[in-house]
Amino acid sequence: MRHTLPLAPQFYVTAPQPCPYLEGRSERKLFTALPGENAVRLNDALSKQGFRRSQNVLYRPSCAECTACLSARIRVADFRPSRSQKRVLRRNADLRREATSPWATEDQYALFRRYLDQRHSDGGMADMDIFEFAAMIEETPVKSRVIEYSAAPADDEGRRVLAGVCLTDVLDDGVSMVYSFYEPERERDSLGTYIILDHVEIAREAGLPYVYLGYWVPGSRKMGYKAGFSAVEIYKHGRWQDLGDPAAHTAETHPLSVDPIAEQVARISLPEARPVRPKP
Repeated sequence: MRHTLPLAPQFYVTAPQPCPYLEGRSERKLFTALPGENAVRLNDALSKQGFRRSQNVLYRPSCAECTACLSARIRVADFRPSRSQKRVLRRNADLRREATSPWATEDQYALFRRYLDQRHSDGGMADMDIFEFAAMIEETPVKSRVIEYSAAPADDEGRRVLAGVCLTDVLDDGVSMVYSFYEPERERDSLGTYIILDHVEIAREAGLPYVYLGYWVPGSRKMGYKAGFSAVEIYKHGRWQDLGDPAAHTAETHPLSVDPIAEQVARISLPEARPVRPKP
């Protein structure tokens, strides 16, 4: 006789904190832990419903009076680079990609610090030390890779110079860009755009249909660049839909625009229970 073990994760809500994207707003997150043996299936299922991973936690914005944060992904089959994006590819033709296991290095952390100090010195990660950085990279219960981009010329020891890094999850329907950072001194090379373009190629090579970009936030300069890619979909009103005209999306603030937490949780689709055999 076969039995099943139900997948019934517990969901929680964070206390309100200042929003990092829209001034004067507060953010609140709905989150759940990623359990060991069910982590991969839960990550796959909830990523399709607007959740993101941070170490062993999945989260989704659930702000009391705002629904601006929209999960975004690129349809790989329909993506076509723009003229400016083609120029980005040419400017970064010297970069070499290497996919490694999720293991933090001193070179990565040094690049991470330069990136934060020049680009996000007032952000929530500004005080992250090397141990917290290692936890961000290494504490993953799912299939993750660190994608490194190194550049010529070689340094004094004959090594290529690390120019960009992306922590990437491999889902059953795509690759999810968990966090990326890059050399701030190469600002004109648009390395952030290049890393996204290369992840489209990684997904295409692997036969995966989507590249998950994280959240697009209308009205936020920090997140506006994601609307510049073709074939972008957003998760809105419980389904994926074409982004269309970015100006058509606004940061809704009416308190009735957000459903109660209990209703949000009730609509989350969990992976089917896995049949297991009882012990003899």
